[in-house]
Amino acid sequence: MPAERLHLVRHGEVHNPRRVLYGRLPGFGLSVDGRRMARQVAEHVQGLERPVSALVASPLQRTRESSEPFTEIFGLEAVIDERVIEPTNVFEGRRMKQALANPLNWRHLRQPDLPSWGEPYASIVGRVVEAMNDAWERVPDGDVVIVSHQLPIWVTHLAIAHRPTRHDPRKRRCALSSVTSFERRDGAAGAPRWVEVAYAEPASTAGAVDVGAV
Repeated sequence: MPAERLHLVRHGEVHNPRRVLYGRLPGFGLSVDGRRMARQVAEHVQGLERPVSALVASPLQRTRESSEPFTEIFGLEAVIDERVIEPTNVFEGRRMKQALANPLNWRHLRQPDLPSWGEPYASIVGRVVEAMNDAWERVPDGDVVIVSHQLPIWVTHLAIAHRPTRHDPRKRRCALSSVTSFERRDGAAGAPRWVEVAYAEPASTAGAVDVGAV
């Protein structure tokens, strides 16, 4: 049989003193608090007392660093998967308030349901769900942990819940080092479908800076 549960884990706080939208830019690793958060979320998963059989991470520095406590606790090396990476975004490297104050940038906001400022939501969901399916089938049993980013986790949650993927970025339920958990069950005519079974925010994030997500 395949895996039993899959956890989409968001990375911890990023060292971002300029408070830019960091996207896929290199050099944005975890802050000291971010490393603590990553440890707390790994310990939370350990506390579920469920065997973890596979660990997957986005190739970006902040997600690879957030996967390290899982490696220490569960003895698993992270498999790097480009499909769970942060989406592209035309505002990458800028402060959002400053970028949106420039009328020349308003053209990027013309289709918020796509969105027109970055990778289409449908594309993000498609690649993340594909990565989830592959990871699920790759192990004979136990749980899978995938360390990813806020937007891929959030729009995947929306799609699986059959909700519109267009949303207000300020209202995402996907805190730093949060865990969104799924199971794959038989649906209509036996076709497998993903079902969200839990959401948790095990890390202490008081005072955290969380302004860099696309």
